Amino acid sequence: METYTDVLLVTANVGSLFDNVSEIQREWLKELYKTIHSYKPQFIALHFQEVGGKDYMVNMGHADSFFRCIESSEEMKDFDRVCIYVDNQFQAEDRFTALGSMYFIHKTLKNIFQYDFNVKDFKAVSGLNKYVGSLDGVTTVEKEKFPKNFWPDFKWSRKGFMRTRWIIHNQGLDLVNVHLFHDASNLIACNSSPSIYSANRKNALRYVINRISDNCHTPLPFFVFGDFNFRLDTLSLVQHLSTSADVQRVMKDSSNEVEKIICEEKDNDHQVLLHIEEKLFAYLHQAVFREDNGKALLQYDKEVAAFHDVIREEDIKFPPSYPYSEEYTKPTQYMNTRCPAWCDRILMSHTAQEFITNRTGDSEKSVVYNTVGPNVCMGDHKPVFLFFGLKTNDH
Repeated sequence: METYTDVLLVTANVGSLFDNVSEIQREWLKELYKTIHSYKPQFIALHFQEVGGKDYMVNMGHADSFFRCIESSEEMKDFDRVCIYVDNQFQAEDRFTALGSMYFIHKTLKNIFQYDFNVKDFKAVSGLNKYVGSLDGVTTVEKEKFPKNFWPDFKWSRKGFMRTRWIIHNQGLDLVNVHLFHDASNLIACNSSPSIYSANRKNALRYVINRISDNCHTPLPFFVFGDFNFRLDTLSLVQHLSTSADVQRVMKDSSNEVEKIICEEKDNDHQVLLHIEEKLFAYLHQAVFREDNGKALLQYDKEVAAFHDVIREEDIKFPPSYPYSEEYTKPTQYMNTRCPAWCDRILMSHTAQEFITNRTGDSEKSVVYNTVGPNVCMGDHKPVFLFFGLKTNDH
């Protein structure tokens, strides 16, 4: 008999929640619980990136209360098995990823097993399993920071991935929490198409996929979800936005390095249409990123295309997930620091996609891919979720 287990996957870069804790966090949690309440999943996976925020040495202390808050909340009381992994060990520079993953199993769900990478076998899950620290000796999770040579210009980064493996009603799955490299400079991102940053992300994602598909452990259908930092192809986008403008590159005095790019409208009193600096991307008509969910810009979202041989994604029908204003009163405004982009994604292997196809004749239970808290300030990233019925066969 074909049965379905309702699954909710959520990815959220939570850096903002730690940099100004009290303001956003309460509303943020409320929106998360609202989503859980409206879909009533039996299995929930929450993948967090940038736990502790940018100033993690100061703010990592808040992380513990954030996780405890979710785990002990009234909303989660019917989930009687919980697995939590938080890498908060920033002292271990060569290993620290600032990733946190939480998994909740509803009391109605039987037959859940989790993989032990040490003994290479699945074991039944029971009770609360909480691991906070370096995670080095924890056998039910695999964690890796990207090798230094992946990102030559950086003195140091927290980027990496963390994976757990599950059997839900005899269907095996890999769930991978990932954080890829960002665009360090808008100006450098404009230099070539695809940009150097996009090439770095491509290498890192290929590395993750190869690692989870190697034969060290029997490969399983997988979901990779996190902050991929995918950006729109900046050069072709800027060319498109400035077709009818005068483009001017302002150089730094001493060198022949570009300091800013300014596009002025030819007629309209030379109004500045677009102003780009290392950490500034100010476009006059910001609404284009929001109207019709930014659909017109999807053609510049090219980074997943390189992986179509192994990866699928549901259609994107939500506006770019980053960089939203962190001001409480401007929940749908973008900041002018970066070009808005779909950084936060939920990708899956072709084999995983086969299990989540829409149920026949049950329109209420279709697959949903969307953002959490579209009209509430959630920090600079809107969390992204995927809800689906996992097709499982009961023997």
